[in-house]
Amino acid sequence: MLKPERLRPGDTVAAVSLSWGGPGTFPHRYMAGKRQLTAEFGLSVVETEHALKDAAWLARNPKARADDLMHAFSDPSIRGIISTIGGDDSVRLLPFVDPEVIRNNPKVLLGYSDTTVTHLLAFRAGVTSFYGPSVMAGFGENGGMFPYMVESVRKTIFSAAPCGVVEPNPGGWTAERLDWAIPENQHRRRTLNPPGHWNFLQGRGIAEGRLFGGCLDVLHWLRGTAVWPDNENLDGAILFLETSEEAPPPSVLTRELRVYAAMGILRRLSAILFGRPGGGVPAAQFGRYDEAILQVVAEEEGLVDLPVVTRMDFGHTDPMFVLPYGVQARVDCERKTFSILESAVTD
Repeated sequence: MLKPERLRPGDTVAAVSLSWGGPGTFPHRYMAGKRQLTAEFGLSVVETEHALKDAAWLARNPKARADDLMHAFSDPSIRGIISTIGGDDSVRLLPFVDPEVIRNNPKVLLGYSDTTVTHLLAFRAGVTSFYGPSVMAGFGENGGMFPYMVESVRKTIFSAAPCGVVEPNPGGWTAERLDWAIPENQHRRRTLNPPGHWNFLQGRGIAEGRLFGGCLDVLHWLRGTAVWPDNENLDGAILFLETSEEAPPPSVLTRELRVYAAMGILRRLSAILFGRPGGGVPAAQFGRYDEAILQVVAEEEGLVDLPVVTRMDFGHTDPMFVLPYGVQARVDCERKTFSILESAVTD
């Protein structure tokens, strides 16, 4: 994997709308995210040509979105790329993108949810990218960004030192949805649930492998496309999965894992990480997702020693930590720790 150069204060980063036209729909929310991102990290944020177009126009023009992405990678003045928001149709960009442009111009690419599509494109091109906050969701957090997320971004993307142990979020978490159509909500902090623990569901010893994964819903759409990795490229991988704001039930997780088993992927893995369920699923129901994983991994496939960690702080609940694709990580079942063993960026 090629690693991009780290970001530094003063660098120019491009905001790109790869899927839904969120900035054109809720410009005040986008501007709040841009302000907070600029103030905290000292970055200069510029929009790609079509990033602020209205949602209907962007939906009709996937090639324009792809052109924006290709321009952001090929423009040497742009040091990083941040997704404005997710959506559900960036898969339509695939016919219009050139993986060689990414391969020849490695730079920080940050986003989550539907940005999974672009992350797999980068992974296929052999370039490390970053599963983490977007401009509108994460950097645009109501009333200011969560310190836990800020620290993770700094450690992962602004420093070339090894990332090290990733600690669970010591504060509360939230999936509360405050209507972005009401500008006043931007100043209203979301209600936090009590901090939860990461659940080391099964496994023993130490497992190491390269990180790969994304949003469960989006990965489902990508199987069979040109960006889906060959099974050999997942040998020994640590697979990270999380569910979207649509809150797919545990039965969907069961079925998806069965497909991974049928594809021969589960038996190649070193470990599985599962984010806290998104979409406002109450904590009392988290155990049902744990049971869904165990049903397939342990009961049906007999992989009783495969380390599985659930209820982690990434994905569609906040705050989130950043996961770099293709970077070596470790799950220590005895110490109950998760570590990213190497730097994700270069100097």
